[in-house]
Amino acid sequence: MQKESKKILITGASRGIGKDIALKSKEKGYEVLGTSTTNEGVSNLRENGIHGLQLNLNDKKSVESFNYLLTQEHPDIAVLVNNAGITRDNIVLRMTEEEWMDVLNINLNGAFKISKTVLKFMLKKRWGRILNITSTSASTGNRGQANYAAAKAGIEAFSKSLAKEVGSRGITVNAIAPGYIQTDMTKVISEKVKEEILSQIPLSRFGKPEEISQLVDFLISDEASYITGQTIHINGGLYM
Repeated sequence: MQKESKKILITGASRGIGKDIALKSKEKGYEVLGTSTTNEGVSNLRENGIHGLQLNLNDKKSVESFNYLLTQEHPDIAVLVNNAGITRDNIVLRMTEEEWMDVLNINLNGAFKISKTVLKFMLKKRWGRILNITSTSASTGNRGQANYAAAKAGIEAFSKSLAKEVGSRGITVNAIAPGYIQTDMTKVISEKVKEEILSQIPLSRFGKPEEISQLVDFLISDEASYITGQTIHINGGLYM
């Protein structure tokens, strides 16, 4: 399948890693659909030539409406990048059920629901690529992020199981586990904490969003057709 004929859907595409993946995919000639939870995010995507769509993965009606839209208007999606995610950090003893469930609903359950819909398109064509963005936290754990780490670990297990289910139909499923990347999420880290983190990273720097995008571009290409069920870490050596 040629790149020119591919349509890619990226959730959480209005900022950070998702935005860079969307922009780089557009540059590569893909038709790009990107989601955001806000009208502002959707408008920003459209200003950049991306088909912006509103989606709140924590809202059942929003997910149902979105999946119906995909079925009616975009049954030719060939590549899915499940990138949307949030944090609701707190230590377990203080973490509320809402903080726990919000993170699992968006980071894990959302990926399941969107994948299930898009897979129907891929199975008919006997070709597809699904990439799930996870995190180094899934392997190392992180204080104050039991909900986030649990959801991301679930994404990795989900990816492996799904890869076994759909591999015979020409569909690959992989996970990408970024470490600390220069995004809005890491900008809020204090300088003191940032110095502590950098001291643990052999390459002594945070990653760049484009370094994730380059890996995505490879994994959705025909050159990566024999790679499936893998979690690929990209973290500067923080976790080996």
